Amino acid sequence: LIAHWHIHADDKPFTCSDCGKSFSVSCHFFRHCRIHTGEKPFCCAGCGRRFRWSKTLITHWRVHSGE
Repeated sequence: LIAHWHIHADDKPFTCSDCGKSFSVSCHFFRHCRIHTGEKPFCCAGCGRRFRWSKTLITHWRVHSGE
């Protein structure tokens, strides 16, 4: 509940040291950090292509599934 409270408050304790952007929730901060590190943790099982965001992988998967 306390973690959810941060979303609605102006309290943003997680700040990116690369660009200064601040976040109220740690998972949003760590997700943002992928922009700077280049990390692409989501891998397509069909072709091996890697993606930074899970939603991009889901959209890409349509190439293989024919949707």
